[in-house]
Amino acid sequence: MKREETIDYNIKVAWHAISRLYNQYGQKFDVTASTGFVLLNIDVEKGTPATKIAPLMGMEARSLTRMLKSMEEKKWIYREPDPTDGRSVRIFLTELGQQKREFSRQAVREFNNRMRNLVSEDKIKIFLEVAQTVTQLIENKDLIDQMANSFMEEVPKSK
Repeated sequence: MKREETIDYNIKVAWHAISRLYNQYGQKFDVTASTGFVLLNIDVEKGTPATKIAPLMGMEARSLTRMLKSMEEKKWIYREPDPTDGRSVRIFLTELGQQKREFSRQAVREFNNRMRNLVSEDKIKIFLEVAQTVTQLIENKDLIDQMANSFMEEVPKSK
């Protein structure tokens, strides 16, 4: 199978292209694709528990920690103890953070509108179904074991 025919290759290439687009678009406003997605995943009114942001974005918590620290230094966000869980911290947007969030929201909206002008709703619906199926497959904890077992069956045994 050629790499251009694989699902994972095409998802990766498409995401990198989208990420580059958002990074170029946001460069003048100091917003990257990653920081923009963090901003979009913070509840404007109630804040968002810090532990919930990474899973919402499909990220590792370690990567998010550095990003949140940077966003806090830029005065885009602030932290407050969670009133219902003293062990947890909620992330809130500052006024500047809300402006950056709105910029990010407009960028995502513009990209999606342009895509919807180029691709029929039927194709978009199918794409979204396939993307959800990919996510469900990957979230299946048995997948890694099945892939490893399949690989081991195909590898010639050394003598």
